[in-house]
Amino acid sequence: MKAGLYANIHAKQERIKAGSGEKMRKVGVKGAPTAAAFKASAKTAKKPKAPK
Repeated sequence: MKAGLYANIHAKQERIKAGSGEKMRKVGVKGAPTAAAFKASAKTAKKPKAPK
């Protein structure tokens, strides 16, 4: 199973923090996730567990 949108974003942020030299794409740039992609991925995103 492929990693989802949020997992990919988190992984890239970790690589950037580690000094990879990459940059996040700006909104509207070719290849950047669209608003529709975020809306679709929110339907399958895992909800945080409630503290006991």
